[in-house]
Amino acid sequence: MKVSLKYYTIKYLIMILLLIIAVWAGLFYAYILDEVHDNVDDGLRNRKIQIIKAVYLNPELLNNNDFGFNEFKINPIKAGEYQNKSRLYNKMYYMEYDDKDQPYRVLEADFIDQFKKQQRLVIRTSTVEEDELIYDLTTALMVLYLLLVISIVVVNGYLLNKAMRPFYRILDKLKKYQFGIPFSQEKQTYKISEFEELNIEINEMIERNELVFYQQKQFIENASHELQTPLAIVINKIDLMILNDDLDKKNLTFLTDVKNDLRRMVGLNKSLLMLSKIENSQFNKTSDVDFNGMIAQLVQSYEDFIAFKKIEVNIIEKGRFTADFNQDLADILLSNLLKNAVKYNHEEGILQIIVENNRITFQNSGIAVPLDKSRIFNRFYKQAADHTSTGLGLSIIKTIIKQYPGWEIRYAFEGTMHYFILTKNNVH
Repeated sequence: MKVSLKYYTIKYLIMILLLIIAVWAGLFYAYILDEVHDNVDDGLRNRKIQIIKAVYLNPELLNNNDFGFNEFKINPIKAGEYQNKSRLYNKMYYMEYDDKDQPYRVLEADFIDQFKKQQRLVIRTSTVEEDELIYDLTTALMVLYLLLVISIVVVNGYLLNKAMRPFYRILDKLKKYQFGIPFSQEKQTYKISEFEELNIEINEMIERNELVFYQQKQFIENASHELQTPLAIVINKIDLMILNDDLDKKNLTFLTDVKNDLRRMVGLNKSLLMLSKIENSQFNKTSDVDFNGMIAQLVQSYEDFIAFKKIEVNIIEKGRFTADFNQDLADILLSNLLKNAVKYNHEEGILQIIVENNRITFQNSGIAVPLDKSRIFNRFYKQAADHTSTGLGLSIIKTIIKQYPGWEIRYAFEGTMHYFILTKNNVH
């Protein structure tokens, strides 16, 4: 799953912080624990010195053979048990207050008293408070750990969000940009040099694209215009030649074929120009279009063509098909669908136009074999061997539909009927 740069950065920042702070907290905990043990051990060693001094001053302390409230005892030992070095260790002792065993830190030290006898001094100190200290320390570390991580993430998220605002403005400008549509030329400056440089480069790129787009559009329009004039002149001259009574049948047929080819070239030129304009988004103005009413008008406009082929046309309205659409493109779209359904229908055929809320179906009779679904909307694809067609009508339909996300045109064949189904999304 793709995420934004901000959350991508925060995700890895959290992971790294968790690892670094966890290692730091562990080392800090070990260091504090060692310091606590050192302090306890230093206190026990200091008490050892004080007790041994006190024994020399007060021999009665040698009779303190059990732990009392002073938490030490002295017992005589044999010569073979004597050790010069003090020993420190942990041991569990019963504590009356809690009525259970509790941990103690114990120091054992052997010494020779004033009577030249070997004695063993055992001093203990409860580490219950030490455990509580460690527990409190651990709790404080965990709270600090969480607060630190949360604070860093929140601060970093805020700073990243603030720092990335120029980037999102630039990105929003790019999303809204379309060829041939003026965009905001307001000069914007950014404190971050990289975003400032990015904005400058994007503005320059847009200007270059607009220049190329304008030059291309002008070339297509000029080329189309320049072609239309000589083509019209040649067709008119051929018409004058056809009216000449001196022509025999062979020459008359030849000139008629040339005229038809020229007319096809005129249609091809107009269709290519139309495709270019649609793809270059030159039909951007939209309004609420009533497709039901437009279909009724177009059927009436093509009444002579329909009557010539003796086609039965039925408009079946099961709903209202309205959409925010360019009026001119809607007219081209429906005209091409209607002409296609009439032109490639057989004489005395049937054409049914079924209008629903989100779908329009052109159902017409015709050749008894299905068309190639994978190629039917390609440019210059022709049905059967029709030499009068430019092969661009259905391609223009597909190009128009591509301008509106969520819209779809598809072909189907069932029985002897051909279906062209136009569907739209539910967003108005």
